[in-house]
Amino acid sequence: MNTDSKVKVWDPVVRIFHWSLVSAFFIAYVTEEDFLSLHAWAGYTVLSLVFLRVLWGIVGTQYARFADFVYAPQAVKQFLLDTLHRRAPRYLGHNPAAGAMIILLLVALLLTSLSGLAVYGVEDSAGPLAGMLAGAGGFWGDVFEGVHEFFANFTVFLVLLHVAGVIVESLIHGENLVSAMWHGYKRKAN
Repeated sequence: MNTDSKVKVWDPVVRIFHWSLVSAFFIAYVTEEDFLSLHAWAGYTVLSLVFLRVLWGIVGTQYARFADFVYAPQAVKQFLLDTLHRRAPRYLGHNPAAGAMIILLLVALLLTSLSGLAVYGVEDSAGPLAGMLAGAGGFWGDVFEGVHEFFANFTVFLVLLHVAGVIVESLIHGENLVSAMWHGYKRKAN
């Protein structure tokens, strides 16, 4: 790809956020309670990255901003229908379905992280919520644990949908989106 045919779409903050989040969530998910300290630090990293991404979605570069990729539900639905018929338009930034997925993932990751902090506070009397939740009892520990596990598994489900969407869009538009998220460039023309 020569320099005249490509455009920088994904800035370093978006790319570093993306791959750091993949790593931190994977570490948190596979360690569970077996390596609690590593699990907790990976969870703190996920939570910090979510806050960073929300901030960058407000003040970041053009394609990083929520204003560039958050669409009305009807637009998302139409994009998905067009994709099923292989006639969805190509977007330089995130398409409507990808924008909806980003919002869903951020919310799911936030709820996973916050419920994890609650579990940590109740069951281990540790973390920033320990003062508020330590000694809350087994019932609340079970409730927060169930919520935490649900959202962790729901996040995995969303990640699998996200990967499937990336594959489909890459095939439909003849573009390696994984590579683009690595180096930041996409081709200019359809």
